[in-house]
Amino acid sequence: MSDPTRNAILDTLRRRERAIHAGDAPGAVADMDADMVDYAIAPPLAVSGDAARDPHALQAWLDTWDGPVRAELDDAPSVRSDGDLAVVHGLLRIRGIKRGEGPVDVWTRSTTVLARRDGRWRIVHEHGSFPMRMDGSSLAATDLVP
Repeated sequence: MSDPTRNAILDTLRRRERAIHAGDAPGAVADMDADMVDYAIAPPLAVSGDAARDPHALQAWLDTWDGPVRAELDDAPSVRSDGDLAVVHGLLRIRGIKRGEGPVDVWTRSTTVLARRDGRWRIVHEHGSFPMRMDGSSLAATDLVP
């Protein structure tokens, strides 16, 4: 993959990271496609279409933080593309101060699929997850760090 293609793909994701940090929900969903499907960490299992890119839902989540929140891919995510389809995966760090809970600093797994439409990379699918503890507790392992 050419560097301009890789850079354009990552620019799409970094633009969203900056919007989240700025508390700009409409900006954070601006690069999501109309047929977006999201397998987010929070329930439900899947959200698609307009519900997946609803800035009001994202704003409600942003409002649970006391000040800015950072949700950033690690510095070296894997980026693969073939034609007008790209997949980016890596570790996503979420940190900030959660209202009523205090400081949060967690790492999750993140996979994002993008499609180039009319010359622009659009997010069509995301999947975020925590590993599960395999000790019978059914708890997410939120304390892991790379």
